[in-house]
Amino acid sequence: MNLTKFVDELPIPPILKPYWKDPFQTIYKVRMVEFKQSLHLELNDTKLWGYEGCYPGPTIEVESGEKVFIKWTNNLPPKHLLPIDFTVHGAHSDVPEVRTVVHVHGASVEPESDGYPEAWFTNGFEQVGPFFRKKVYQYDNVMRACTLWYHDHTLGITRLNIYAGLAGFYLIRDQRERSLNLPCGQFEIPLIIQDKSFHKDGSLFYPRQRDKPVPQVETSIVPEFFGNTIVVNGKVWPFVNVEPRKYRFRLLNGSNSRFFRIKLDSHQLFYQIGTDGGLMEYPIGINEILLAPAERADVIIDFTNLNGKRIIMKNDALAPFPNGEAKNMVDTVMEFRVELPLSSIDTSVIPSYLRPFRKLNVQSASVKRKLTLDHTLDQYGREIMLLDRKGWDAPITEKPTLGSTEIWYLINLTEDSHPIHLHLIHFQILDRRDFDVEGYKRKKVIKYTGPPLPPKYHEKGWKDTVIANPNQITRIIMKFGPYTGLYVWHCHMLEHEDYEMMRPYIVIKEQKRKRLDQPRANKTIRNRMCFLPSIPDWL
Repeated sequence: MNLTKFVDELPIPPILKPYWKDPFQTIYKVRMVEFKQSLHLELNDTKLWGYEGCYPGPTIEVESGEKVFIKWTNNLPPKHLLPIDFTVHGAHSDVPEVRTVVHVHGASVEPESDGYPEAWFTNGFEQVGPFFRKKVYQYDNVMRACTLWYHDHTLGITRLNIYAGLAGFYLIRDQRERSLNLPCGQFEIPLIIQDKSFHKDGSLFYPRQRDKPVPQVETSIVPEFFGNTIVVNGKVWPFVNVEPRKYRFRLLNGSNSRFFRIKLDSHQLFYQIGTDGGLMEYPIGINEILLAPAERADVIIDFTNLNGKRIIMKNDALAPFPNGEAKNMVDTVMEFRVELPLSSIDTSVIPSYLRPFRKLNVQSASVKRKLTLDHTLDQYGREIMLLDRKGWDAPITEKPTLGSTEIWYLINLTEDSHPIHLHLIHFQILDRRDFDVEGYKRKKVIKYTGPPLPPKYHEKGWKDTVIANPNQITRIIMKFGPYTGLYVWHCHMLEHEDYEMMRPYIVIKEQKRKRLDQPRANKTIRNRMCFLPSIPDWL
């Protein structure tokens, strides 16, 4: 559809008000509902799913160390908005068609509140998944100030639920951040960037079959999904009016599979101040920012002395990234209009120093894991992506010990870049290095063909999602804690995650290692790792 660009003004997601707040705890109630919303002036209203009846969902703002309880409730209808592929593991016909579970992406949280993919629940909690433990999730927010987001994480239909609208920002703040005098209030704007396609009646389009249809199945999962429009904060190609001053933007790639390499057509710099896990040590000035699905960048754009200018945010990332087809690329994101009068003197600053950043010591790593990213075909000849050549239900093989430091070698044997996300912890990128892919496939021996490449400047901070490029081994280092229990790691290209590029891992206490290292079924391990007793469901 040929929709006109820059006819709708950028919406700012509302801040969610707590249901209850006292010095000891903050309580929220969040409903998932179906509704209609205008995504573009030239489109009929679009039927969507969203948190608290809006897309994107309302922003949740909390303080570092604040104890927060959230009751997520599913008030959705029994029929899904989008085509379900019942051949996908976790989405077979023996489970309800509409089910949800919420993951706060990037949060360090107890396992029973992490949004485990099989902890799903239906409308009114009438049916729940095998790993459902509690109705009220607890978030202790034991983290520095950072930009997180919450979204659906249901096994087998994550790509559909997020595409339908189930996503929103979750911001953690602290006093250190406030002391820096960064742009704030109305001059701080979160931007969730996604791609979507529409039918002529305004409804969401999602493919029912891949390019080569599978006659044996009614619907067929596609290798990746790329929409032909860009939606920012729930509007297609919006514009935003700004004053000639500094603004802080929290950028989030919330797309299913699309990467964004973002630039400004004015050729001015982004001043990046933060990564997935919060503020960097020093700000950097960069011309472009590459964001894979789920990655965030905290940036300042200075519109001073640009009165009357119109600046377009552009994208030149191929899809799939990095070697995709130009026909899949959408080169326009949104427009900034420097047309508002200066409401007050801009006293905000871009500090020369932000906060300490302690690099993890490579020598302290007790375990080095070599894990492959694999591409193969299923029984229908469809692409299927795996981690370490294992499916979701294979026995758990990653069992880090609480408090231990590990280095993971992500060995990419596919033709795509994959955004790999680990739940529970933040990590640091050590390096990427070219290697002989075909030689590894034959002999399972790593032969490097180039020097180690340090992380890009915009990645030099705490991360929870890393781009693992083809023909390279990406090394990350992390310390596991502060919780024990069952978590997951996966590719955050949602079509890959659903089929079936996701694996459970378990953080254990040292004294339990001997018992848990014995071979056993995945489900047996998970059942024996009984979660902590749930808090009373007092909401």
